[in-house]
Amino acid sequence: MSVLRITPIVALFAAVVLATQPARLAALRVEILTSLGGLPPHVSGVFEEPTGFQQAPGGDYFVFDRRGHSVYRVPPDRGAAQRIISIGQEDGRVIDPTGFDMAADGRIVVADAPRGRQRIQVFDAAGTRLAGFFLQGQPAARIVMGGMMLNGTGSIQFSGRGLLVSHPESGALITTYSIGGYGMTTIGNLRPSGFEQDRELHLAMNAGFPLADPAGGYYYVFMAGRPAFQKYDALGNLVFERLLQGVEIDSLLASQPTEWPRRVLDFLDDALAVTPSVRKYDDDASRISISSASPPATRASTLCRALLEAITALKLSLCVCRSTNSV
Repeated sequence: MSVLRITPIVALFAAVVLATQPARLAALRVEILTSLGGLPPHVSGVFEEPTGFQQAPGGDYFVFDRRGHSVYRVPPDRGAAQRIISIGQEDGRVIDPTGFDMAADGRIVVADAPRGRQRIQVFDAAGTRLAGFFLQGQPAARIVMGGMMLNGTGSIQFSGRGLLVSHPESGALITTYSIGGYGMTTIGNLRPSGFEQDRELHLAMNAGFPLADPAGGYYYVFMAGRPAFQKYDALGNLVFERLLQGVEIDSLLASQPTEWPRRVLDFLDDALAVTPSVRKYDDDASRISISSASPPATRASTLCRALLEAITALKLSLCVCRSTNSV
């Protein structure tokens, strides 16, 4: 009869495996989010492409319909949707909208692009225009996802005290504007990207989403390059930086290209939607250069999802903080 002998080394190895296995299983466990509510089909069916959803302090819901070039208000009973901002190039309307947000006091900000110029407008809860201005120039590079510009005015956030925009062209990560269009402050230094010799690509790698923390200070979530977010205090001093790491994205980051080939397209509508991609305008406004990091729906889409999940988590935590402070 054979006898199984367990040496101290084998016993130690087995103990380590058994001790770490529950932690590994916990790390792989999927968290399922439960819906707390929603809009009925006869209301949600009105929207063509809803990309923004906010609730005002009074209980009304506001829906930003990007493809419909509109903003809708839905009462607390969710019975019907009323269009309060309509399509148009003139002041008080929106055309080719890129960004939407709501301040804690119920004011709305919408960024659009009439005739290709970046415009920001502030409205009250009834859709009446309160203020607006045009940003000078165009972003040196555009980060797009599914045809939607994410950086520049697409990243706008309304803190109530000012309008936060990702604007690396200014030499800083965040530029704060008054509702009258005056630059108030700049926050954050551009991080090394490895592409400093290519200005447009370097700026694209520093594009991100600025978020105002109701408890004070700001967050900045990078949307291209190395996944990370930074926290700044109310004076604009860097508090910390956190990298997004893990087995899900480490191999993707390691396989990112070191050269970004460019090709010129005659029309924007013909551009291949690669997420994320960098669009660099030539001197000829009718031509546009596309710089893509990877084939569609492969490495880049996975990284973009990871970043958007991080941004969503930050926004949820900020909303919870805002709700707690208002009680």
